[in-house]
Amino acid sequence: MNITFYGHACFGVEIDGVNLLFDPFISPNPLASQIDIDAIPADFILLSHGHEDHVADVEVIAKRTGATLVGAFEVVSWFGAKGIEKFHPMNIGGSWNFDFGTVKCVNAIHTSSMPDGSYGGAPLGFIVKTSAGNFYYSGDTALTLDMQLLADDELEFAMLCMGDNFTMGIEDAVKAASLIECDEIIGMHFDTFGYIKIDHDQAKSAFSSAGKNLKLPSIGETFTMP
Repeated sequence: MNITFYGHACFGVEIDGVNLLFDPFISPNPLASQIDIDAIPADFILLSHGHEDHVADVEVIAKRTGATLVGAFEVVSWFGAKGIEKFHPMNIGGSWNFDFGTVKCVNAIHTSSMPDGSYGGAPLGFIVKTSAGNFYYSGDTALTLDMQLLADDELEFAMLCMGDNFTMGIEDAVKAASLIECDEIIGMHFDTFGYIKIDHDQAKSAFSSAGKNLKLPSIGETFTMP
């Protein structure tokens, strides 16, 4: 899988020619000013919840690419009312087989509302199972013992929030990595705002001490996993 980090909690994941895009928040992010959102490929856009810092560029990218939105019923329906024609509603505990693999929605402890303040349903995390490997996208969440159930999914890697204040911090993210029994961790939801700036060296050291490898990608960086 080829993965591109677009900043904050936004990743592009290319799986055998199919492009998944997670939580596109790019154009309002000054740290991602070098990213051209008109050049980002997307066949499916997976949305963990409705907060502005996870959905800001959904409408523009979806209308340009014709991508299918995947997320909570309330979130994708909100975009449907804005003229997005292709969407697949889901909810916690549900799974669906897409042409690239299976997506299962798992628990995330957070809040959710749409940019206009309307109800955004329950926040989600995603387990994505493909022929190229399985991975976990945590979305915005606190540490929860539910994560130990994910160890059965034999994860190749996981994208974990770790900026603290709004989500798990470093200490809890390390615990989460142990609960899901995954050694390859990609950090997200860090540095974008003053509230969530982290010490990169301290974070990598904390994961290393737990026998885990932490990658904190640069915005615009493309790398291969697993």
